[in-house]
Amino acid sequence: MKLDKVLIANRGEIALRIQRACHQLGIKTVAIHSTADRDLMHVKLADETMCIGPAAAKDSYLNVPAIIAAAEATGASGIHPGYGFLSENADFAEMVENSGFVFIGPQADTIRLMGDKVSAKHAMERAGVPCVPGSPGTLGDSIEENQALAARIGYPIIVKAAGGGGGRGMRVVRSDKELGEAIALTKREADMFFNNPAVYMEKFLENPRHIEFQVLSDGQGHAVYLGERDCSMQRRNQKVLEEAPAPFISDEQRKTIGSACAKACVDIGYRGAGTFEFLFENGRFYFIEMNTRIQVEHPVTEMITGVDIVRETLNVCAGRRLSIKQSDIKITGHAFECRINAEDPRTFMPSPGTINRLHVPGGPGVRWDSHIYQGYTVPPHYDSLVGKLLAHDDTRELARQRMLQALDEMVLEGIKSNIPLHRDLLLDPNEIKGGMSIHYLERMLAAKEAVEQSQQAGEK
Repeated sequence: MKLDKVLIANRGEIALRIQRACHQLGIKTVAIHSTADRDLMHVKLADETMCIGPAAAKDSYLNVPAIIAAAEATGASGIHPGYGFLSENADFAEMVENSGFVFIGPQADTIRLMGDKVSAKHAMERAGVPCVPGSPGTLGDSIEENQALAARIGYPIIVKAAGGGGGRGMRVVRSDKELGEAIALTKREADMFFNNPAVYMEKFLENPRHIEFQVLSDGQGHAVYLGERDCSMQRRNQKVLEEAPAPFISDEQRKTIGSACAKACVDIGYRGAGTFEFLFENGRFYFIEMNTRIQVEHPVTEMITGVDIVRETLNVCAGRRLSIKQSDIKITGHAFECRINAEDPRTFMPSPGTINRLHVPGGPGVRWDSHIYQGYTVPPHYDSLVGKLLAHDDTRELARQRMLQALDEMVLEGIKSNIPLHRDLLLDPNEIKGGMSIHYLERMLAAKEAVEQSQQAGEK
């Protein structure tokens, strides 16, 4: 398969990241865009551009016929979906391949297998990847059978949409009397958001960390793992701050789980970049899902391994074997990634608008992945992510200090951003120690809000 021109079916920072990797490999790029995105950086730098619809994502970035037509009109040989939008849509991947283009990601059947949480769990169990105790399949309508199953697993349990993701389609249940209604509500929500009403049940871990393993596989029997990331700093199930490697994970644990993930990739014939997500509690890993795409936080892994994940993915999807083997992977130092969002740091309301002043930090070990520039207008139609700030150094503490310095140097005016939140988080005593659970950030924010409300009440 020859990749000489790639259509980038995405926008923002990931579109620019893909474009840079393509150009480095001598691959021409086609930037499709909505009417709201004519001024995106990757659109300005692309070899060819094409407007495919109005601002609304459903009319542009989710418009499959328009994307395929753009690929045909420009003579593209491959389509890269990035993350979000259509990146994990198996029907889209299948249509791309059936139309004669290379889908730069896994095959459609693999996306379907891992996109269904139940079938994914079964595949991981066969590969020896540790999973959360739960139902053997999707839940039926018998409340008695479901209660008996919950009793065997042990409360609290969590009911999840089989086709879910993004923090939607899940409910924690702590007793038999809550179970029936929770299942019914989750089924309705799953049908609404994912067009799939199937749900399943798992043991709910009270204070786990979110640890994920990055993998690369060529679909030809070769796969590697690139260590792990700690993505526990979350708000409403959305990641805010990531770091790699994860604190307090031993080399033995890394090798055991990473090897199992790589084996699973070989077993299912996986192609491209992927991420195995785990909950980690009391020294044990529990698989929850696999993301069959590049992830927002992939740069933090690139910083500690030196592996260009996007470039490697382009090569394996063009039919080449992985250029690296497991013995080549060396984890060096520590890195943090701050997701910089255009939002109010207290209320988290989106803050679209024109950037009238921008200064990006630099220096050794600092990286800025972003599509924004001075004079760029952040539109109100899409995700609020405007950039990813990364810092790498020899130790976790040095990396934390470097990140704080970078945040202090950064100037972003004209819109509000969550930079103050990142400063507060990286100065928090418990975050300095590391290893906090997925609930920590929300509890920290709630405590801060309570203090502010108390102070306001005292002033009155």
